Amino acid sequence: MENKETCPAESLLKTLSGKWKLQIFKLAVDGPLRFSQLLKQLEGSNKQSVAVALKELETDGLLHRETIQEKPLHVEYTLSEKGRDLIGIFEQIERLNPSLK
Repeated sequence: MENKETCPAESLLKTLSGKWKLQIFKLAVDGPLRFSQLLKQLEGSNKQSVAVALKELETDGLLHRETIQEKPLHVEYTLSEKGRDLIGIFEQIERLNPSLK
């Protein structure tokens, strides 16, 4: 009989795999992000690939998208509660392998 349950680590790796997702996550740890900021900070990125990554991270519950009703109207992305819960995991990985920083 085949075990159809997936390992939590496997699920997390699948969620964060894909172009720009880990970099976006890491940048979001430091606070709210605007789309234009991401494009500037992700060297070699383009609007479409960043937009897809943001949408997937939001759909997976790791990012929260908020429209800021100020002039100019803009959107900010922040880590959701689920996303903030992952920070400790990445800090542990960095402590185990400092070359990953």
